[in-house]
Amino acid sequence: MAAKLLIAAGAVAANPADLPFGVRSLIDTADEIFVISPTLPNRLDWLTSDTDRAAVQADERLQALLGQLDELGAPAGGAVGADDPLLALEDAIHSFAPDHLLIGLRAGAQAGWQEKGLLDDIAQRFAIPMTVFQLPFGRQP
Repeated sequence: MAAKLLIAAGAVAANPADLPFGVRSLIDTADEIFVISPTLPNRLDWLTSDTDRAAVQADERLQALLGQLDELGAPAGGAVGADDPLLALEDAIHSFAPDHLLIGLRAGAQAGWQEKGLLDDIAQRFAIPMTVFQLPFGRQP
């Protein structure tokens, strides 16, 4: 399993017990975990450089996930990332050098324009095993 696990959080599970078994297994077996929480502004806010609210939401998402990981006995470090999820991942990959990526995407109506084509871009740019899941019951602080 992954010795160093990088989690990209676009959403947070309402309850860690809702996580799929494979996701829990990755978390449980990781020696070291780092969480990146991209800013994820909506398109209008991004175009007008009004990303303050998105940055606050990203920090709340990060703190919620770090708290959940701590409750699971998997303490982690983390940071708020860039408003471009690919750039946020790239920065985290270069500084953390993970063995595996765990990507929690927003689902349904919560999914944003940033997710379109993101997984293909990640697969093309980085040669790192990746597990992706959506959080239908996730919360978006």
